[in-house]
Amino acid sequence: MNVTITPSSVEGTARAPPSKSYTHRAILAAGYADGATVRDALWSADTQATARAVELFGGAVDRAADGTLEVDGFGGRPSVPADIIDCANSGTTMRLVTAAAALADGTTVLTGDESLRSRPQGPLLEALVALDAAAESTRGNGQAPLVVTGPLAGGEVSIPGDVSSQYITALLMAGAVTDEGIEIDLETDLKSAPYVDITLEVLADFGVEARQTESGFAVDGGQSYAPAGGEYAVPGDFSSISYPLAAGAIAGDGGDGVRIEGAHPSAQGDSAIVDIVERMGADVDWDRDEGTIDVSAAPLSGIEVDVEDTPDLLPTIATLGAVADGETRITNAEHVRYKETDRVSAMAEELGKMGVETSEERDSLTVHGGDSDLEGATVSGCDDHRIIMALALAGLAADGETTIEGADHVDVSFPGFFGVLEELGVALERDGQ
Repeated sequence: MNVTITPSSVEGTARAPPSKSYTHRAILAAGYADGATVRDALWSADTQATARAVELFGGAVDRAADGTLEVDGFGGRPSVPADIIDCANSGTTMRLVTAAAALADGTTVLTGDESLRSRPQGPLLEALVALDAAAESTRGNGQAPLVVTGPLAGGEVSIPGDVSSQYITALLMAGAVTDEGIEIDLETDLKSAPYVDITLEVLADFGVEARQTESGFAVDGGQSYAPAGGEYAVPGDFSSISYPLAAGAIAGDGGDGVRIEGAHPSAQGDSAIVDIVERMGADVDWDRDEGTIDVSAAPLSGIEVDVEDTPDLLPTIATLGAVADGETRITNAEHVRYKETDRVSAMAEELGKMGVETSEERDSLTVHGGDSDLEGATVSGCDDHRIIMALALAGLAADGETTIEGADHVDVSFPGFFGVLEELGVALERDGQ
């Protein structure tokens, strides 16, 4: 599907979709349990991949009419899957499920689409081998397809912290049901640390104790997953909130601007987007008790933003920088190159098609908003949901129409994204739906 955006102002109310990060962890945690009800879950292409994995491990995931997930778990020890686990485009699924597969008494094969098969899994495979499981890449390059054979007993392992925090999440979630538990020593500083905070929060909500240590993280073995009352509710997603928030900052100049509901505080690092938008000059009011954010447009100015802990915000910040006066410098961004696509280069290239000047280094992206004239163009979504949504925001302020190719990939994290834009007053057309 291609979507064409006509420059528009936005006004009205948008509700935050549920958090993808929390939903992944909650579905798998419910799988590790005997079962649980997961309320307010995000049902997207990525989270469905995690649900399919739980079912292949011997559980079941049933979705009610109101979106509630009823999960029958596999009680801590997954069965050997009867088929290959296809993680599609979901890196979170692959990492978390790879560690879960090492608990099974047999062999599991995991793969994904072309993009996922290019993403690094080597450090996690090496960690599982160090814990006496068998884990290898079929091509010997640390990338999927992966073959994992258990069972895993637990123990102590070291792993780099600057490639993906999902490795730590995967080991902590699996380690709780091993005999020995798992102690993780970090070889480098941890990037994307708030995502591990999310994991610790979800584990605690499921009755599992994990902890940070002087050298990394640890979780005792022999624990059971069981949320209080058998239920868990997923909070709103600040990665997704970044898009209507930025839309309001860019084009919310009518009436009261944009109100976002469901924005309750949590461990999500991406809540930093509220402060970033405010620092750039937009009018922002976050009522944390009510979970609402009100935002309206004002002249934006470029700033410097460190995305070490908030990699998913880079595309949104880059678009804000394209609209802002002066330079917006996004630093500590090398790990953002290992997402669904190289998001640093993708944003530089696609914004460049729209007349935006950028400077790209290995670990940074500088957007020269003051030297740019944002013009409508045909751009590629790069098969990446976050690139697509960020480019749609750019289309709100461009001179002329912007057509985004492959826009259906928003289903990965925000299936109703374009509907939300329309409800806020954006003029858009879908082609090839």
